[in-house]
Amino acid sequence: MKCGFVAIAGRPNAGKSTLLNALFNEKLAIVSHKPQTTRSEIRGILNEEDCQIIFTDTPGIHKPRHRLETRMNKEATNVIQGVDLIYLVVDISTRFATGDEFVLRMVEQTGLPVFLILNKIDKLPKEKVLNNLLEWQKRFTFAEIFPISALEQDNFTDLIETTKSYLPEGEPLYPVDINTDESENFRIAEIIREKILLCAEEEVPHATAVIVENKVENEKSTYIQAMILVERDGQKAILIGKQGSMLRKINISATRDLEILLGRKVKLELFVRVEEEWRDNDSRITEYGYGHIDE
Repeated sequence: MKCGFVAIAGRPNAGKSTLLNALFNEKLAIVSHKPQTTRSEIRGILNEEDCQIIFTDTPGIHKPRHRLETRMNKEATNVIQGVDLIYLVVDISTRFATGDEFVLRMVEQTGLPVFLILNKIDKLPKEKVLNNLLEWQKRFTFAEIFPISALEQDNFTDLIETTKSYLPEGEPLYPVDINTDESENFRIAEIIREKILLCAEEEVPHATAVIVENKVENEKSTYIQAMILVERDGQKAILIGKQGSMLRKINISATRDLEILLGRKVKLELFVRVEEEWRDNDSRITEYGYGHIDE
């Protein structure tokens, strides 16, 4: 059978996580309109009779402002260098810029086959999509090119079948009855962080981390206590909101998705704590589960 690793790489907001979720028709990675939503590699394990494909969604590659973002870039680089095939996901509705050039040169240096995934074709007329495709063809010799709309969940049969042809023969590397190796607590924390990204003001979400501190299960329900970390008192006040209104909004939205994930009723309690400058503290970054790299 065919068995191998595929890295999903690209700039922030290109639609990498949306593509991963669409390939599995399940939320494996959180998504939002804000850059740097993905902080660590997220694996999706596709099991079919003739293949096991391990897709890895990587953090968006960008100019770092904090130690956390430096580690996110390093993690993305490490992932790209350790796979069999790369999907370079590009937002076709935006202009080619220096960030695209940087990522393109990075994947070029691996020497691996690269599929160009021209995402968000639903945002442009067909003629414009074709023109952009031709421009991208001039920049690099891609192994394959696939114009798609991950948001509209195109039929990915051709993409998967073509991917198989580029992978080596081998035995499954993961149990065939799982579709991700992420821990349940990590997925719970990420869902809560997604709701912060969607609900909170622009300056707050990227300064937050989420830790599941307690989880108690019975036959019918799960009780979860989670701590939201921020860097300043002002951010804490915004997240809590007037009379707790913002925290309630985040709680209600997160609880809805957590009940889908866990398949049972969820009682969620959220708390907020200030942890100054944690994004520039390596030990804190590691403790909170972000930016995995081998130092």
